[in-house]
Amino acid sequence: MDHFQYTDGELCAEAVPIRRIAADVGTPFYCYSTATLERHYRVFAEAVGGLDATICYAVKANSNLAVIATLARLGSGADVVSGGELKRALVAGMAASKIVFSGIGKTASEMAAAVKAGVMQINVESVPELETLSGVASSLGIDANVAIRVNPDVDALTHEKIATGKSENKFGIDWQNVPGVYRHAAALPGIRVAGVAVHIGSQILDLAPFRQAYGRVVELVGTLKADGHAIETLDLGGGLGIPYEDEQPPSPKEYGDMVTSVVGSLGCRILFEPGRMIAGNAGILVTRVINVKQGADRPFVIVDAAMNDLVRPSLYNAHHAIVPVTDPPAGADLKEVEVVGPICETGDTFGKPRPLPEIQTGDLLAIRTAGAYGAVMASAYNTRPLVPEIMVNEGDFAVVRDRITVDDMLAREALPGWLAEGKEARREAGE
Repeated sequence: MDHFQYTDGELCAEAVPIRRIAADVGTPFYCYSTATLERHYRVFAEAVGGLDATICYAVKANSNLAVIATLARLGSGADVVSGGELKRALVAGMAASKIVFSGIGKTASEMAAAVKAGVMQINVESVPELETLSGVASSLGIDANVAIRVNPDVDALTHEKIATGKSENKFGIDWQNVPGVYRHAAALPGIRVAGVAVHIGSQILDLAPFRQAYGRVVELVGTLKADGHAIETLDLGGGLGIPYEDEQPPSPKEYGDMVTSVVGSLGCRILFEPGRMIAGNAGILVTRVINVKQGADRPFVIVDAAMNDLVRPSLYNAHHAIVPVTDPPAGADLKEVEVVGPICETGDTFGKPRPLPEIQTGDLLAIRTAGAYGAVMASAYNTRPLVPEIMVNEGDFAVVRDRITVDDMLAREALPGWLAEGKEARREAGE
């Protein structure tokens, strides 16, 4: 469920017509719905409400300050995976005591920032990382709360590029080696072993992999407690899928019931890291048709958004629904077209083929379910400026990230001295 619906024949974000935003800020742009973000957070919170739970929104899904601040206002914490995300979460109003610092490649400076900020927990993914954190925390005179991330060797049955819980993946410590790592951690200065963490992937559409992974973690917790470790927190990660096309993922309630049945008796505080589930359907990418080109076997609808703005279709062969901003009349004829961007790569496509009503130059299209892993993964490829992000709240909207201009991009670059000198010499010679 989202709050992008047709009203009087025009697609609206809550009570704001998309066409109105396009006229004000130009295209392309991302648009986020406050009501959808709030609804999805509350649905998830209600689903796990029977547990001693803390929801730590996965900032990597959508790191816009307005998105983070909206969730912080509801009581959410944050899962961050870089020093930059940590700073974003703090600036947006997330309490440090509700922030989990994850990720497999934390630098010593990032560790220091997290420890000094007083984050709730740092999820450690290797023995070398554990030892580095020990040195950092000891030098600061602060004990770092630590959870060891377990790799349970479970296939999440998702796209291979977002599967993170199999033995061949780079994440976590093999579950069979975990007890020894905890013994090592307990002996290190500056380390306070507080919990266990697991995360097996993203866009998971079946409860079975979750159940298998969490069951394995339950066994480990029993072993660790028997070894004398006080396991206070259990971080179950994120990964619950959402519908992009015709998928039927488990509902948050079904997920919450499964979690309760598997881990509810452990007496631990349970941490969750939903990202896509909260932000995915809360955003759209709006684009304008540049022209329509007839190809050998189908028309190409060329739009002003491109793979640099939304890379998921190119990177993952991901499906995103594409709809006209103006609602076509009932019974309108549909034609199979391919919606493509202007970048000179065949992979610059948003949908092939798609049944759409007659599309003309200048029409506005909305690419749906773009609130997660959209703007955060954008680039400036082809010297295409990053597009603005808009947030809607009932009948109001605001620009929450300005459009980056080409001049902005060029201002961050400089010619090296030898080229600058050559340029000056040519100028003096009148060339």
